[in-house]
Amino acid sequence: MTTRKAELLPLERHGLTDEQLVAIFRTMLMQRTLENRGFQLNRQGKIPFASASEGHEGVQAGAAMAFVRSRDILVPYYRDLGLALGVGLSPYEVLLSLFARASDHSAGRQFPHHYASRRLGIQTISSVIAAQLPHAVGAAYALQYRSERDRAVLTTFGDGATSEGEWHEAINFAAVHRLPIVFLCENNEWAISTPLAKQMGQPDIYKRAEGYGIPGIVVDGMDPVGCYAAVGSALARARSGDGPTLVEAKCYRFLAHTTDDDDRTYRSREEVQERRKNDPLPCFERLLVDHSISTPEALEALKRGVLEEVNDATDRAEAMSVLA
Repeated sequence: MTTRKAELLPLERHGLTDEQLVAIFRTMLMQRTLENRGFQLNRQGKIPFASASEGHEGVQAGAAMAFVRSRDILVPYYRDLGLALGVGLSPYEVLLSLFARASDHSAGRQFPHHYASRRLGIQTISSVIAAQLPHAVGAAYALQYRSERDRAVLTTFGDGATSEGEWHEAINFAAVHRLPIVFLCENNEWAISTPLAKQMGQPDIYKRAEGYGIPGIVVDGMDPVGCYAAVGSALARARSGDGPTLVEAKCYRFLAHTTDDDDRTYRSREEVQERRKNDPLPCFERLLVDHSISTPEALEALKRGVLEEVNDATDRAEAMSVLA
């Protein structure tokens, strides 16, 4: 008696080529590698602080692929390392930020992971939760006021931000004026140490969109291709003048909130280990191989190249002067 290997489910590409799918994986891999480097440097006493985004790789790499460089505007939050990388920020620029070097975009005066780039259309942000959202709405209002069609704003935030007044005010203003903006919630189920169940009675954030008269979309945040499709369609809607969309990507934060946080005080190791079964990085790597988009050998070579690039960026940034 012979057994047959279960047939693979078809891959819905949403128009993405093999090269774009591998590029998404590279962004995810670079995010994970750089984040690990940030935690290592902190433990070595070389940098004072780093924030965590492990588990958000699928959301951010997919959203970044839908973003149009030099046309769209990105207003991120402090957990958006992969999104910044995906729209063009280099590992060297990330390390300059972590080391607070004079060559950093903010001359080392901004908080780590608070990237900004006029060249790439990345607005600077604040650590104050949800404070970036009125700024994002202001940028979208400017696009509309100047009749700059075919452009849109993508702004991101965590589930905790939806408990802030700025979140509601920003969405309401955008809805009333039908602004070209996409609100992307990276729902990782933890607002620092506060679980989702203690934040809100309705855990599906996308359902709040109905109260503001705008569309709400939910997507698996561990699926980068699905996130690309959801954010891409919302951005296309915004660029065409049809107004804002609220997209909720359900993911999970595997590490502590930051290097200053000990998440063992508010969640069990068993919970985290169980959720790691859906880690977007190995899951997407298997998908690429199973669908013959890439090979194990090619992906291992890609991993080595990413590590070499991060090592080189670390050495160069660390050697830079801290004085302007």
